[in-house]
This record gives sequence, C-alpha cells and structure tokens, in this order.
Amino acid sequence: MITRRRLLKSGAAGGLVLSAGGLAAPALAQGTTVRIGYVSPQTGPLAGFAEADAFTIEMFNRVAAEQGLNVEVLVRDSQSNPNRAADVAQELIIDDEIHLMLVASTPETTNPVSTVCESEGIPTISTKAPWQPWFIGQQGNPGAPDSWRPFDYTFHYFWGLEDVIAVFTNMWDQLDTNKQVGGLFPNDADGNAWGDPNVGVAPGFAQAGYTTVDPGRYQNLTDDFSAQINAFRQANCEIVTGVVIPPDFTTFRNQAIQQGFEPKAITVAKAILFPQSVETLGEAGHNLSSEVWWSANHPFTSSLTGQGCGELAAAFTQATGRPWTQPIGFVHSLFEMAADVIQRADDPTDPDLMAETIAATDLETIVGRVAWNGEGVPPFAAQNVCKTPLVGGQWRRQNDGAFDLVVVDNKTAPDIPTQGVMEPLA
Repeated sequence: MITRRRLLKSGAAGGLVLSAGGLAAPALAQGTTVRIGYVSPQTGPLAGFAEADAFTIEMFNRVAAEQGLNVEVLVRDSQSNPNRAADVAQELIIDDEIHLMLVASTPETTNPVSTVCESEGIPTISTKAPWQPWFIGQQGNPGAPDSWRPFDYTFHYFWGLEDVIAVFTNMWDQLDTNKQVGGLFPNDADGNAWGDPNVGVAPGFAQAGYTTVDPGRYQNLTDDFSAQINAFRQANCEIVTGVVIPPDFTTFRNQAIQQGFEPKAITVAKAILFPQSVETLGEAGHNLSSEVWWSANHPFTSSLTGQGCGELAAAFTQATGRPWTQPIGFVHSLFEMAADVIQRADDPTDPDLMAETIAATDLETIVGRVAWNGEGVPPFAAQNVCKTPLVGGQWRRQNDGAFDLVVVDNKTAPDIPTQGVMEPLA
C-alpha cells in the first residue's frame, strides 16, 4: 500500500532501497527503537478517561526497560476534540515516524486517529469506545451496510451496544418500573449510534419489553435540559438512560431535581464512570448506575506485570492518592498489547508484518482475553473487532461522602462476581 508517509520517506531517502532479489528489505537493524504513538483526551470534557495515562506509561517504560524492549512512547493530547485528534495522529506519523499507534477513549478520539492511520498504513490498536460507533462510524456511508468494508491496519477491542443493552435491561429487570425509558443522546458519534432508531439501543430495549422516549439530539456542553426533562415527565419515564459526557450529566441531574423529575433509575454510559463525577453530585449520586467494563474485583491478570486487577487498582491509588477508575485496566491493556505485538513481530518496524501480527493476537490481559477471532462479532466486523466482557454496577454513597462502585449484574459475564443487587434511586 503506497501512502503519503511512505512516499515522503522514500523521497527523503532518495529512492527505495531494494534487496538483491528486487524486494524491499525491512530487516530490523540492531538497536532500532520502536516508536509507539499514543493519543488520548488528556484535557477537555473527556479528560477523566485519561486519568491513568501517566501512571500507565511510567509503568510501561519501566517494564520495557527491564525486559530489554527498545521502545519510545510519544504521547499526544486530543484535547477531547476530533479535529485535534486527527492532527496529532498525522504529526506522529509524518514527523515522528511512529511504527505503532495506540489510541483510546470515546469515538471522538479513537475514530479520527484510526481513520488517519488506516489511510497512512500505520498499524493501530484502539479501545475504550463501543465497537459499533468505532467500526460503522468510520465507514464511507454508515447508513448503507452493503458498503461497509473491513480495515487493513486498524484493530479495536471493547464491548458493543448489544452488550450494554443486555446489561442495562438486566439491571432494570431487578426493579419494579413501568418500563418507560427516556433517552439522552447527544449529537456526536456515540449519541448518534446509540440513538439510531434502527441499529441503536431502542430496538434492543424493545425486545426486552422497554419503550424508549427519544426527544432528539442535543449539543454537547448544553446548559439547559428542560426540553428533555419535560418530554420524559410527559411520557411518565421511570428510567433514564443515554451516553452523556460528564459535565452534561451533572447539568441534567441537577436540573431534573430542581424541576421535580425523580425517576426510579438513571443508568447512563460515559458520564459516571469516574468517582469524581458522582462525588460532585453528593447525595444525588447515590444509586446511579452504569456499565462496568473493569473493576478492582475483575478476575483477570496482566500479561505485562503479573498483577491482578485488585493489585493494579491498589498500585494506582498508592502512586496517585486517588481512587481507582475503570479506564485504568483498559489503558494498561493497550500497553500489554503493544509489548506482546512488538515481541512477536519478525520486524516491528514493518507495518504490514505488524498488522498481521496484531490480527493473530491471542492474549490474556488485565481486561480479559483479546483475540481477533470473530467470536461474538458480526461477520462484517470480525476482522477488526474483539469483544471484552461487560457487567452492570451502581454507585453507593458511603458515610464519609465517598462512593463505591458495586457490581449488581453479571448475567452477561458470570466469571465477574457481583457485590450486591440493583436498588432504586433514593
């Protein structure tokens, strides 16, 4: 595949270097440093997803040195902005000449980075975004499934909308409700995927007996949710769901209380993954529920450090003085993937060999097994998507004002233990 990056490199070198047989000779020179690019939203409204980045990269650099891996990690901040994400990806490819890209945390970062890397022929491993917004959102015509095509260089692992539908409805089934669900879906990649009337969450909710009330898309960082609150009240919604950025959820929750709207369950993705997001709500954070992708109680072990989930969570708290958060496990797993792929590849500076090596991965990680073998994934995405387990949890407010995340549903992943049952909002 001829890309702009390769043309620039060949031009700078004065032409392609050929072996005696006339083929490119990509043999890895002794002492060559493998350059790894890493892009995540370290600032802006999605910065909570990157809270564990510095801790994880320090760990990876230390372990890589101990294992004799000659690597350099080049970190860039997407600033929670898709355009910025694409720009820094291009800089890492053209200016820094990376050999492997890692990217994490919501489609606003994963998609533009993956799209740039695919067009430039850079092997990429992506996570922390539901697979449908990642895969379908990058297609030339997301509304035409017949046109969807697999990718050659970009690979993703995480859960999908079918998993969150199952987890959310399993939690709601533990409560006595009228099964009317209000949906908060912003005008972004996640919101448009979740709110799609044909392939979003509503059809899956309907199969489980729940009716979705969708008042339409809103812009991120809005300051008035009165229209949504009124629509939910008029429809007598006893459940609210959605995929909301943290500051918007704080606004919605406070305004709902002010306007006297008190559903029996609020189960939202993205917004309340982090302790600080619920702590700012005080008592209003008690018994909010969400998906749980990783916790200190998950039964997995790091291939890189040998730590269990509880040990990794404790190490983060000891190093930072902050409580563990779900992204810790997944950003750690990205660097597990990097180490594994680099060690297995015949030449980690050859993009085609690296893509083949990623595709052949079968690794037990701190977030579970990662293998692009098509298991549980539709055929159109099987080449590029690997699914990881998902359970459901609630935030419980303690006497000191701190919050604990308690797993209350594990029907979709029985190996992950529960710690309680679903409770209605106070």
